[in-house]
Amino acid sequence: MGILAWVAAPWLRDQLGGKERLAQALLILLTLGLVWQFVLVVILMWRELGTLRWSRVRNALWLRAPRDPRSGRVGGRVWLWVLPFVVVFALEQALPGITGPLQRDFGRFLGDDRGKAFFEGAWGWFAVVVVLSIFNTVLGEELLFRGFLLPRMNGVFGRRDWLANGVLFAVYHLHVPWVIPAPLLVPVEAWAAKRYRSALVSIAVHSAQSVVLLAITLSLVLK
Repeated sequence: MGILAWVAAPWLRDQLGGKERLAQALLILLTLGLVWQFVLVVILMWRELGTLRWSRVRNALWLRAPRDPRSGRVGGRVWLWVLPFVVVFALEQALPGITGPLQRDFGRFLGDDRGKAFFEGAWGWFAVVVVLSIFNTVLGEELLFRGFLLPRMNGVFGRRDWLANGVLFAVYHLHVPWVIPAPLLVPVEAWAAKRYRSALVSIAVHSAQSVVLLAITLSLVLK
């Protein structure tokens, strides 16, 4: 992702036409990078299990309802714990910090006049953002880090596996390095997935951000 953002994107920018060419290049390449993460998980699952049967893949990737570690209850009201995790995640995102360059910081770009002009009536680019969002929080990052890696990190890191996972996830963000401090301080997705033995919890928490960004992007397209 870092190579795509800092090496490939400037090259692709020079091959594109239209306005905000760097933003176009980043949207295309980072989406492809996230799709590759999904493909990578599929390959790794096939190598590990020898099959892609859903019943086995679901357990191997923790794609199951959360289990309360105290009561043993599965699903149902246990899902309500997602709400405070979403609040913590939102507070994490609101922490004061460094902002990235305008075209590379998607949230900042959406709030700027250049971003508003770029997305106005741009249904094609909105579709790209939808795909990017799905592979970011459902089929890409969370599936790789919390579905595949986290359940397999206990053998090396023991009880601190969720912390190591959070550090790894933070450092991975070299394509947007200004966001690295927040997940380092509060690795809420990793802790929540570990505590409830469910990658679906971290997917739900992380997806809250995507829903907000998609809503903002859609409002700009409709203008």
